[in-house]
Amino acid sequence: MSHADDHEGTRRDFLYYATAGTGAVATAAAVWPLVDQMNPSADVQALSSIRVDVADVAPGTQLTVKWLGKPVFIRRRTPEEIEEARAVDLADLPDGDARNENIDEGSPATDENRSMDETGEWLVQMGVCTHLGCVPLGDAGDFGGWFCPCHGSHYDTSGRIRKGPAPENLPVPVAEFVDETTIKLG
Repeated sequence: MSHADDHEGTRRDFLYYATAGTGAVATAAAVWPLVDQMNPSADVQALSSIRVDVADVAPGTQLTVKWLGKPVFIRRRTPEEIEEARAVDLADLPDGDARNENIDEGSPATDENRSMDETGEWLVQMGVCTHLGCVPLGDAGDFGGWFCPCHGSHYDTSGRIRKGPAPENLPVPVAEFVDETTIKLG
């Protein structure tokens, strides 16, 4: 093998590596816009966290806000509603999971695990029926909570499914009190 043959092998190897590198960069440049379009838009990112003033919500009433394009029910419950929700036997529930993003996954669906504060006065949950995505009506149904008139799902005063085709409790989103009258969603 002569010195010239060794030199050609090195040049050929360089050309292979340069071509492969250029191809990889070109492929990445072509694929990046396709991947980037799957990121949330600026308006969605701006709404990923909102603050809701609940100072004017009287006991026994609820406020519905729109967050991430979906309704969220914020209810200030009366002592009677809290007592009724806490008296429910968990064995009677079709869905025994709390579905609360603020606590450990798989926690039982006790009222304490679904309410926002220790007293149980505040309940925050997504206002979308878990059957087909309808919006349930408040203060309705057989259990005094929410009723989805589209297919007949009944939720209790803690947002737990009690009767009807819905398979799961209304989910509780990430939420916290930032002060005495403001709830932060997200």
